[in-house]
Amino acid sequence: MRSPLDGYVRLAARYGDTIRIPYSPQSSFYLFSRPEHAEHVLAANQDNYVKAVTYRPLRALIGDGLLTSEGERWRRHRRLVQPVFSRRHVTAFGPVMTGSARRLAARWEGLANGTVINVVGQMSALTLDIVGVALFGSDLTGDADEVSRAIDAGQRVAVMASFLPLPWGPRSTKALRAVARRVGRTPEGIEGPVGRIVSARRAAGRGATRGSASEASAAGASAAGASAAGASAAGASAAGASAAGRGLAGAQNGDGQDPAAAETAGTTGDLLDVLMAAGGPEGSPLTDAEIGDEVATFMVAGHETTANSLSWTLALLSAYPWARDQLEAELDTVLGDRDPEPGDADRLPWTRAVVSEVMRLYPPAWTIERNALTDDEVAGTAVPAGSLVAVPPYLVHRHPDFWPDPAGFDPRRFLADGGGHGAGEPRHRYAYIPFGGGRRACVGSSFAELETVLVLATLARRYRLELTVRGIPAPAANITLRPGRALPMRLLHRG
Repeated sequence: MRSPLDGYVRLAARYGDTIRIPYSPQSSFYLFSRPEHAEHVLAANQDNYVKAVTYRPLRALIGDGLLTSEGERWRRHRRLVQPVFSRRHVTAFGPVMTGSARRLAARWEGLANGTVINVVGQMSALTLDIVGVALFGSDLTGDADEVSRAIDAGQRVAVMASFLPLPWGPRSTKALRAVARRVGRTPEGIEGPVGRIVSARRAAGRGATRGSASEASAAGASAAGASAAGASAAGASAAGASAAGRGLAGAQNGDGQDPAAAETAGTTGDLLDVLMAAGGPEGSPLTDAEIGDEVATFMVAGHETTANSLSWTLALLSAYPWARDQLEAELDTVLGDRDPEPGDADRLPWTRAVVSEVMRLYPPAWTIERNALTDDEVAGTAVPAGSLVAVPPYLVHRHPDFWPDPAGFDPRRFLADGGGHGAGEPRHRYAYIPFGGGRRACVGSSFAELETVLVLATLARRYRLELTVRGIPAPAANITLRPGRALPMRLLHRG
């Protein structure tokens, strides 16, 4: 069996929508593949299902942030960050998204027509740039290669460790991080860039000083031990780029600010501001460990998933020229010779349909796993307390009862009228769950959707990318769903 995804697909094909596999005398694993199952576990009876034990390795690697935390800690942090990702606030990040894509396009302009580029690497660096500026006010371009290696290694180590009967605690966390650093050849891991981000903001005088050295996580400790040169470099970047998302009145190109920062004047606060200013009516301030864990979580989840979606999108558009032709025609008609603005997203229905169809086939989080707290019943199947339950969006999105030609790529199914190839909306509201569902649905879904549309429109207005080999690469299922091999594509200038 090549991967957990490979196993899930084969099990579902052989045994159907509901599968029970005993893995100890007292416990069983349940694989559910229908939208009704997803709705029950993720929404209708969500209080009975908590993050599964399989997330423990990920928690050890990126900390106890929104992705891995539970209980009151999760509730408080979710309330804190929710306003940053409201639809109204997210549109203010649009100029950062388009600006970063425009700068990448300018770098591509210097390449000869037909140059082969590493699309996965390019999209990863691009989305890290966007997350760094928009959410943290930091220039992360210098960290792109190290962060990409650290995330790739961390995912592989986390998946392998989820099958090991490890006693989870400080010692296993330290050991797992050490292994991930060796595998990824990253002496600092994720903790290094995270520490510099927080340190730079503190050096810039943003946020109240709090906590002690003993409170700091590995991220905080890394920041405390950062060299003066490194901290100064990060602080200089933050001084310019941190205007992004905070609406500083003087954030203009003529004031010595980073141009990327000036693009976001007019918004009310970036994510790091919110985390560092927590307190007052919300309770005590966040510790450095809590801040570092959330920065690591959003750095990883906030750029890795969108980079994957963009990579899959460019590959599928190359494989289906008719869909790409329609996308280019829409961009030429709506945008002409200008780059997209946030308000253009609603005027680009085909572009949005392409993105939705890509996320149907290759959802950002390909599986969602929970542990049952008490005995339950899911669509007639008894689920005892302590059971491990998996509801993979990858399988739900390809269920033939809800999706005609489920393995096919056809954006028309997401058009308002369905284009004769679908009803425009899935037959069940949980048939399409690229960002999960219920209270724990991805808080950054609006950010990710807008980012993907604006970046795609900015790049596709200027360039075509062609696969250099036949066929779409098989997915590699770790925490996220990446193309399973390198994705070299030939860069062609349009027009």
